[in-house]
Amino acid sequence: MAKGRRLFTLMTALVSSLCFALPTSSSSSFISSPAFFTSTTLRAEAAAAAPRSPRIGATKILATSSSPFSDSAKSHDDDVGIKCAADVLAVLGGKEAAASLNASRAHQLLSDMRFLAPLQGSSLPTQHLIQSITEIHESGSKASLKSGGMELLKQGNHNNMQRLIRSPPSAVAELAKVAVEWAGEPEAVLAKLSPTIYPVPDVEGTAADQCQLAKNTSARRFAAEEINKYMAFLFEAIHVLGPSAGFNVSLSRYDLFHGHMFTAYNTGRLGILFHSREYPEFDKTNFPINLGYCQRGSDVPYDASMNLRNILWLAPMPACNGHQCSNKWLAPGALVILDAHPGGVYYKELVPEWVDVVRTIYEGDFGQVFIDVNYFNVANAAPEARIFLC
Repeated sequence: MAKGRRLFTLMTALVSSLCFALPTSSSSSFISSPAFFTSTTLRAEAAAAAPRSPRIGATKILATSSSPFSDSAKSHDDDVGIKCAADVLAVLGGKEAAASLNASRAHQLLSDMRFLAPLQGSSLPTQHLIQSITEIHESGSKASLKSGGMELLKQGNHNNMQRLIRSPPSAVAELAKVAVEWAGEPEAVLAKLSPTIYPVPDVEGTAADQCQLAKNTSARRFAAEEINKYMAFLFEAIHVLGPSAGFNVSLSRYDLFHGHMFTAYNTGRLGILFHSREYPEFDKTNFPINLGYCQRGSDVPYDASMNLRNILWLAPMPACNGHQCSNKWLAPGALVILDAHPGGVYYKELVPEWVDVVRTIYEGDFGQVFIDVNYFNVANAAPEARIFLC
């Protein structure tokens, strides 16, 4: 059932993203065209629609002595992925949720996480000292919080940036409550969008390269400006804080420009799975894969940093009773890199075999995915004007 759902979702995404360029020639020639793929994820996952055997296609091509990755044996199916994602959410879900995992499983998951906003207290989630959102808002950083945190980026104040990740501004906190109060129903979050339509801009020469980065040519934003600022803040925070976790990320059309927003299964917790390293540079030795028009001009290396391309943001988890949430919080916000190195738990359990070459973790394992959050580095634009939701 889960596998059928994933394939259905994959094909739906492909059809949705390609409706702007229906083929006029035979399907086989169209599929071989660079225009067929609009993202690394879609191109790599398209292999799922075809018959396959373990470790096929590009993975075999790249499993050479010159590749920075080993060809470690791995197994993955949809149920394993969904279970692993649920465990990740539990270990980051506060004391009660973390108690559902035994200590060895929690340690296994935490050992391959690289926190951009370190958890407070002990490394074990059952022993965290969770500071309340209200307490942080009253701690003297009100101006920074209300503006979305952009000046913290300019100041290079990592501690306050990390506090803002753990404790978002009030509008974001309220959105997190709405998601949980409505049991993760996507429409409850989508209802907070502004009706205004924004054209997706031509950035970094995408039009000249016949590249369409977003699903659609038009997009939306949240009605609350503070939420849009915070979405931009998350992208900027990954860029600024990444090096402290051993990961240098650029905000560009080839690297980090999008994430997938979801509401978690069972809890409704709001989250985003960001994908960086989206278009690695074509290289005859290390990455001999043509990803189409959007790859043109890429200087993103295909190396061991590919293991770190999946970054998970979780909104704070509110304490709720049915459809009513209190002002208490079960878990702070989190921003963490899931290190999918070969042999590790995330590579084995969250990366499907048909995309292991690009280390893609599937956002649908975490919950209901309902919108993409794009950050396009428009010159002279305010941070909130760089966010395009579609």
